[in-house]
Amino acid sequence: MKRLECLDGLRGALAGYVMLSHMAPFVAAPDWVLRPLSHGMAAVDVFFILSGMVILGSFDAFGHRMAPFLAARVFRIFPVFLVVFAAAIAIQPLEVAHEMMPWIAPDSLAGRIWSDGWPADWAANIGAHLTMTHGLFPDGIWPYVYLGFLGPAWSLSAEWQFYLLAALCARQGCEWRLVVGFLGLAALAIVWRYCAPEAWLFSRAFLPNKAHYFALGMASTLLLRNGRRDHFAVVLGAVLALCWVQGGAEKLAAPLVWTVCLTAQLRQTGVLAPLAAALSSRPLLWLGAVSYCLYLVNEPAQKLLGVALARLVAGDAGLFTVLWIPLAVLLPVAVAWWLHRAIEQPVLRWGKRRRVSASPQPARSMIADTM
Repeated sequence: MKRLECLDGLRGALAGYVMLSHMAPFVAAPDWVLRPLSHGMAAVDVFFILSGMVILGSFDAFGHRMAPFLAARVFRIFPVFLVVFAAAIAIQPLEVAHEMMPWIAPDSLAGRIWSDGWPADWAANIGAHLTMTHGLFPDGIWPYVYLGFLGPAWSLSAEWQFYLLAALCARQGCEWRLVVGFLGLAALAIVWRYCAPEAWLFSRAFLPNKAHYFALGMASTLLLRNGRRDHFAVVLGAVLALCWVQGGAEKLAAPLVWTVCLTAQLRQTGVLAPLAAALSSRPLLWLGAVSYCLYLVNEPAQKLLGVALARLVAGDAGLFTVLWIPLAVLLPVAVAWWLHRAIEQPVLRWGKRRRVSASPQPARSMIADTM
C-alpha cells in the first residue's frame, strides 16, 4: 500500500505544536497572542488516533501474535524513553524559581508545566513510570503520579494500556468489533466520571478516557482497507458525540483535524491540495521522523533552558522572551535529532533486520511507526 506521507508529516506538525504549547506560557505576551498555542492536549489526542491506525496494521505484520508484537513495542518505545527519563530525573531537583519570572501569574499554566523538588514517594513513582502503570491509579490513591518527573510520559501509559488490551482482544476478521468495543469503553468512562466519587476518578492517562481516539484510528485503517465510508462515518459520529459529552466543543478539535488531514491524504486535490502539500513537505516529514524524540524531550530540555535563562536575565521579561523563543525551539529539536540518530534509528534498524529474518515477506507500514 502507498505510503501515507501526509500522516507522517502530520505527526511532525503535532510534535512541533506540543513543543510550542510548552514554550508559549513562559513568553511575556498578551493571552490573545498565546491562545492559539494553548491546545497541546488536542494534539496529543490526535497522536492517539494515529496510534490506533498504525497498531492495527502492526497486528497483521506479526500475524496477530501477542508476544512478538509486544516485544516490538518494547524496543520501539523504551530505548529513547529510558534515556530521556533518566535525564528528567537528574534535573528534577532543579528549583524552577518562578519568582525570577514575575511576568508569569501564580495560577498560570506555566506554573504547572515544570515540576521541581524530589517527591517523597520517588521510588514508587519511578517504578510506576518504568512499568508504564502510572496511568492506572485514581486520584484518591495517587494524585498526579501520571505527571511525575517526565510530564509527556503520561501518554505512554495510555498507549501501553491500549497495546495490551488490543493485543488480548484483536482477532483477524473481527476488527470492527474491536472498534465498537473501544467506543463502548469510552462511554463507560464517561458514565464513571459522572457517577463515581471524586477520589475514584482517573486521570487522562487512563485508557478508557482516551479509548474513542484509538477507535477512530483503527476505523481509519479499516476505511483504507475496504473503503467502507459508511462504517467510518458512523464511528466518527460516535467519537464526536463522546467528545462533546466529555468536554464540549473544544474536544471536537482532535477528531475533526484528523478527518480533514485523512481526507487530504486520500484526495490531495481541490481545497485540500495545499494542506496535503504542506503535510508532505520535507520539513514536516523530517519532524515526523524525530517526532517521538521531540515529544519526549521538549519539556525537560525547556525546563533546563528556562531555569538558566531566568537566572541570567534577572527578571527582565523582554530579554527573557527574546532569548527564550528561539532557544526553546532549537534546543529540543537539536536534542531530538541527536536521540533519533544515536538511539532511535539504530534500534529501529536492528528491529527491522530481526523482523526480516523472522519473516521472508514482512508487511510494509502505510505510515511511520507511532509514538
